[in-house]
Amino acid sequence: MKILETDHWCMMLPAEWHAENDDDVIRILDQDDVGEIQVTTLHKQSGKIDSGEVSAMAREESPEISTWAEVRLGAFSGVTGAYTEDGAAIREWYVGSESVLLYMSYVCELEDQGLDDASVDELLGTLVVGDSQAS
Repeated sequence: MKILETDHWCMMLPAEWHAENDDDVIRILDQDDVGEIQVTTLHKQSGKIDSGEVSAMAREESPEISTWAEVRLGAFSGVTGAYTEDGAAIREWYVGSESVLLYMSYVCELEDQGLDDASVDELLGTLVVGDSQAS
């Protein structure tokens, strides 16, 4: 495993996945090109992220998801939901820890839905707060 490290968070990256930085978005792709994870990092200028802020942002930014479930991914907690659109299966997460909010999505073809779910869940479960955010 490799470590994917940013200023605000880190995660373990299995050998079959690789990451690219694409204009403020980290793209994480598997070697089989089944799906892609995108991670956008938002940083609160003062104070800590609270669960109410995370849930409100999720509802506002992703109205196509009607049902949100609470989720814990490593050191981050928030909400997750899923939907399908234009032949794609999409999973989204809004999670926060300390002063960092992560918006993450996983997109794959509808016919590949579920193939990478266990790997994606395991990968995202290794999230930790970066050294610059630790209290």
